Amino acid sequence: MPLPTKIVLPMGQHIGAPATPVVAKGEHVFVGSVVGKAAGFVSMDIHSGVSGVVDAVTTVTGPNGVKQTAVVILPDGKQAVSPHIKPPVVTDLASFQQAVRDSGLVGLGGAGFPAAIKLAPKNLDEIDTLIINGAECEPYITSDNRCMQEDTDFILDGIRAVMKHLDIPRCIIGIEANKPEEIAKLAAAAADMPVEVKRLPETYPQGAEKVLIETCTGREVPFPGLPSDVGVVVLNITSVAFIGKYLKTGMPLVTKRLTVDGDIVKNPGNVEVIIGTPVRELLEFCGGLTEEPGKVLYGGPMMGLCLADLDQPVLKNNNAILALSRRAVQPAKTTNCIHCGRCANACPLGLSSKEIVGAYLKGDVQLLAKLNADLCMSCGTCTFVCPAKRPLAQNIALAKLLMKNGGKK
Repeated sequence: MPLPTKIVLPMGQHIGAPATPVVAKGEHVFVGSVVGKAAGFVSMDIHSGVSGVVDAVTTVTGPNGVKQTAVVILPDGKQAVSPHIKPPVVTDLASFQQAVRDSGLVGLGGAGFPAAIKLAPKNLDEIDTLIINGAECEPYITSDNRCMQEDTDFILDGIRAVMKHLDIPRCIIGIEANKPEEIAKLAAAAADMPVEVKRLPETYPQGAEKVLIETCTGREVPFPGLPSDVGVVVLNITSVAFIGKYLKTGMPLVTKRLTVDGDIVKNPGNVEVIIGTPVRELLEFCGGLTEEPGKVLYGGPMMGLCLADLDQPVLKNNNAILALSRRAVQPAKTTNCIHCGRCANACPLGLSSKEIVGAYLKGDVQLLAKLNADLCMSCGTCTFVCPAKRPLAQNIALAKLLMKNGGKK
């Protein structure tokens, strides 16, 4: 996509502490300039994807409803690159981890977890498997698919670097069986490496971290626990491709390939876009909308978050923008639970959605903890299969907030 009229860079584009702005109104910045500095260990730098002038340091409302600081930059059209941009010098594990931290990389599969932390497990000597997540199981989204087709060399470069510096002996690339071309291409390209390209079942949510680990290795991540507890590090396939590219170029995370789709988008497709671009301009680049949208989502139809308005910017961890008609998102009539058990049978983590929602409606935090409500990954499967059309996943998300707030709504 060509340059937007402005970019808006919220400081909270990752899990953890929001970055702190390090620029002021009127200041000139370059492509790759740091405009937000990480504000703690679980935080990440924010970089400008344009050269231009800082128009404002202001407050915006994020997709989770929380107000946060943002830097607004007006491009000058020159796209002058910062003189500080150069490939990082990586000689050992510490310098590799620092390079990933300096790149601003967060998990590009949607979660937005700082990648440098994933690459620094406390039990590194127990890690024996690197899993690359190429499942891309949610409907509509095909940006990882394009990455596998177009950035194969960068993917393998990133895998080599992670395996070398973390001393991980084997790698599994998990790809759903509905992507045969990508499976064949990566298997051929990695033929001389200790890499297995594993054909995964075409089931949702196959790309969820815990589900993927069990499918690829047979290991079950304990609760509460992390992938490293079973000797695994998991990276999204676009994330590892970015690592490979960053080590060669030194250009931090300033652009994003994402899917623009939905039943009212004139020209749907995958677009390389500068992070911070207003969604309105991205949709206009794709031909605009055929009618007023019922919903526009960050992400897919199962786990996506609804945008408050089209002036919201593209964020680091966005892998899709979906514009859907009012017909497509018309809420179904909700009826009483018939105790069929479909939600429990469908849950990939074996949770009882019905009981969790019941405990939430009663405000019973102790029962929510007993039912492991905070294990829910908000995949939306329970809501999708419910014949009574009850908003189970949405209420479980509220239940997790209730637990986090110690019982205070």
